[in-house]
Amino acid sequence: MARIAVIYYSSTGANHTIAEAFAAGASEAGAEVRLRRVPELAPAEVIERNPEWSAHLKATEHIETATPDDLVWADGFVVGAPTRFGQPAAQMKQFMDTTSGVWGEGHLAGKPATGFTSSDERHGGQESTLLAMYHTLFHWGSIIVPTGYVDYDLSHAAGGNPYGVSAIVGDGPPNEDVLTLARYQAGRITALADALTAPSFSAKQR
Repeated sequence: MARIAVIYYSSTGANHTIAEAFAAGASEAGAEVRLRRVPELAPAEVIERNPEWSAHLKATEHIETATPDDLVWADGFVVGAPTRFGQPAAQMKQFMDTTSGVWGEGHLAGKPATGFTSSDERHGGQESTLLAMYHTLFHWGSIIVPTGYVDYDLSHAAGGNPYGVSAIVGDGPPNEDVLTLARYQAGRITALADALTAPSFSAKQR
């Protein structure tokens, strides 16, 4: 059974919804799943000025916060964050910056990984955000698994982003097309993680 870590940041809930779809898809594909949120960094007074942000933070406080140990545990990763000026939210970047220890020990290499994001606007920096997250995964030695157009109809319906799952939340919460693609992509990550951790494959590496 593959172990999949779904690690995300969400301020008002859109990326949390996509993360849940990934977790559900991986579970349906037979994986053991850890859904983890990265720690919040924004000052409390800033969060309190935004009722949606404050409400979402309280609603998800039961979800465990991510640690590098979750990456060590996992056979595959899903990472997600909203765009902030064409880059991942600082909360995700800060989490990634804490992984040097486990990266240096070789615990992250060779594991399949994919990303997801959201933005208010259609051209709000989704592709650049995904690529920026993948820069870190390249350093980890991950095997990047983009959505591509493996299932063209699913990808097209969800917006046609070949780099990863993405949502335009200025139009409303992530729609069912986006969530369907997230579940499908989670199944792909699970299948690859299963294959890469199979005894026959592992034996060839020794």
